[in-house]
Amino acid sequence: MTVREFLALTQRELLKWIRAPIGIVSSLMLPFFYLLLFGQALNLGKLVPASEAGAVYLGAPDYFSYFSVGMVGFIMLFTGLFAGANVIFARRFGTLKKETAAPIPREIIFTSRVSAGVIRGVIFGTVVFAIAIAFAHVPGLNGLTLTGTSGVLGAAEILVAMACVTALFSSIFIALGFLTEQIESYFALVNLVNLPVLFSSNALFPTSLFPAWLKGIAAWNPVSLGVDVMRENAFGSQAYYPYSPAEYLGILLALTIVFVAGMAVVTRWSLRPR
Repeated sequence: MTVREFLALTQRELLKWIRAPIGIVSSLMLPFFYLLLFGQALNLGKLVPASEAGAVYLGAPDYFSYFSVGMVGFIMLFTGLFAGANVIFARRFGTLKKETAAPIPREIIFTSRVSAGVIRGVIFGTVVFAIAIAFAHVPGLNGLTLTGTSGVLGAAEILVAMACVTALFSSIFIALGFLTEQIESYFALVNLVNLPVLFSSNALFPTSLFPAWLKGIAAWNPVSLGVDVMRENAFGSQAYYPYSPAEYLGILLALTIVFVAGMAVVTRWSLRPR
């Protein structure tokens, strides 16, 4: 019974997403323009000697390749953000009241939204990879150059990393959505989370440019952990990292389980009878 409820609610969340194609396209426009404008304009390659490029970009052949994999981590973070915003809209439209009135475990209401967010995040992340690779075939544009040879195992590790990062941040933002009733309050809280997390990660800039105190934070940032798994597999650059992709993935998976379980408790508390 519980599995059926979980699948039904997950399916409903995905159907709402599929039936709003404008939202899907607009969500993809954000990483597209980052890759097209920010990634093309910020050419750190001109500031880094060719002999040091491998160490600075942790095995990536150029800055755009380094940046475009980081953009996958970026889209995972923002997919979680919008998963939480959907809770606010569900409350406003009255659908959340129907869910809480039904004999459904509160954890199912929470985990179904997280699972739908994970599916969206993995799809978006795969599309971002495809866009960045396609840029390499457009004259005048830098593109993502894959130099790794990890094969099927590497692709699986990348997918699991995308799923973990999305699940972790979806759980945080969904819990915030259940805790707050006003959309303004939700986005105020979200900005206290997403911007520090993004800019303290290695998604956009090499950590070799960071001050020493920020390097330690970046190393344990969940976005950094997921992106490290992707970059090691995409560029075959294990020599530049202290841990293997499997070890990074283990740490990330443990963090994901802790956060999802913790946020499930927070959600249950926020949905308690009053």
